[in-house]
Amino acid sequence: MSKAIELVEQIKALEFPPDLPYEDGEPLESNWHRIQINLLVDLTHQLWSFRDDYFAGGNMFVYFSAQQVTTHAYRGPDFFLVKEVVKKPERRSWKTWEEDGRFPDLIIELLSPATARTDLTTKKRLYERTFRTPEYFAYDKDTRQLYGWRLGEGVVYHPLLPNERGWLWSEELQVWLGEWEGEYERVFSIWLRFYTREGQLVPTGEEAQAAARREAEAEVAFLRAELARLRGETK
Repeated sequence: MSKAIELVEQIKALEFPPDLPYEDGEPLESNWHRIQINLLVDLTHQLWSFRDDYFAGGNMFVYFSAQQVTTHAYRGPDFFLVKEVVKKPERRSWKTWEEDGRFPDLIIELLSPATARTDLTTKKRLYERTFRTPEYFAYDKDTRQLYGWRLGEGVVYHPLLPNERGWLWSEELQVWLGEWEGEYERVFSIWLRFYTREGQLVPTGEEAQAAARREAEAEVAFLRAELARLRGETK
């Protein structure tokens, strides 16, 4: 039996209050952090628009042990993805004992001067040794550094090597993670985005809708031109 399953079996037999907190009440480090989390969730929904067997969330607690609950040692990844889970109307937190013992398959932390040390040490060890999360990424907007690790031999994290553009490949998402400069939610900045294997930018929901409108307008313009041409030939 794996360590993760053992933890879940232990806490299944315990009684927990029904109103476990789902956020710590502390504001995110900046407005950029909030928007970046929204962007990652948005991109995941666009990337996997054909699937409904996953959960993508952010800035919410992941519950995994009795000691964690009793000591209030809550951990809330900035962004996390869990694959092959049932779709539910709402999840305000991730309780492993209610999710068949499932832990995140991918986690992304957005670093700041106040959180970088914890994200790269304490949280990294937790995700590696307790969660057994296959992939962990950490992005620092201020230093423009993108870090990534994947569980490998010895069930320990091994650093991912960037390509010539500085992007890191995600096996879990089957996309590249890399920087992009542009506007999202009316804020122009540098953002962490997804790129396809071929290097194409994965669109946001708004970008996908805009592209569909342009394609439809181009098709209408083409048909009108064809109709005008045919009318001209018949005169």
